Amino acid sequence: MTSVILAGGLGTRLRPILPNRPKVLAEVSGRPFLSYIFEQLISAGVRKVVLCTGHRAQMILELFGSTYKSLDLQYSTEDRPLGTAGALRLALPYLSSEYVLVMNGDSFVDTQLGTYGQWFFEQERRGALLLTEVLDTGRYGRVSFSASGQILSFDEKKVSSGPGWINAGIYIFSTSLLEDIPEGKFASLESEFLPQWIGAGLYGYPCRASFIDIGVPDSYAFADRFFGSITEKPPKNKTDSSSAPKARPASGKPDGNRSANNTFQRK
Repeated sequence: MTSVILAGGLGTRLRPILPNRPKVLAEVSGRPFLSYIFEQLISAGVRKVVLCTGHRAQMILELFGSTYKSLDLQYSTEDRPLGTAGALRLALPYLSSEYVLVMNGDSFVDTQLGTYGQWFFEQERRGALLLTEVLDTGRYGRVSFSASGQILSFDEKKVSSGPGWINAGIYIFSTSLLEDIPEGKFASLESEFLPQWIGAGLYGYPCRASFIDIGVPDSYAFADRFFGSITEKPPKNKTDSSSAPKARPASGKPDGNRSANNTFQRK
């Protein structure tokens, strides 16, 4: 399965701290943030990555080139801002697999992506988003879902607060679903198309795992400690016992002798 990383954001809120580089190249413990995502994809068995770039795209290309360890890197570069959905649509010709793993380039979830992928293919689904629980959903927006995992609604940022489940920015989509996005137009995946796909085979995978979004200065300042803490322990895949989909893996481990990390190699 091909992975797509959304790496074209302008990073306006980090501009005072990172005036001359895209936020996916923000330094965390001496490494670009994007390298942590690459390592996670390698652990999941992903081999091909398409980077959706825009703002300071050349810097990303010059730093990483066409490979990162075992990953084959390709670039889909917008010449004007297209938004998260528009960038995905632009990258569609690069996607050779029937399904695609999409990740935000400015956030990280300490989870086993292979187990997420294995859950996705246990039944017929067209799309899924990984959910994580936070103490205050006000900054991110809240996601509601049924006992079977079907997405029911999205609340906008600042509309609701308090603890709840949020979109963690890791998706699995059928490429046929991405064909719904119009070509060459600015469009938001989060505010336009995810709500539009409710009832069309869109599911949520709730996972209790450490999460960081470096999009604002306060959370970026915490990034060194975040990655320092998760490298001391294995990644989690603990799903919520009360509200997780019934088809979830019971323990975060693959069934039988099948390797969850081979999921993205097969699809």
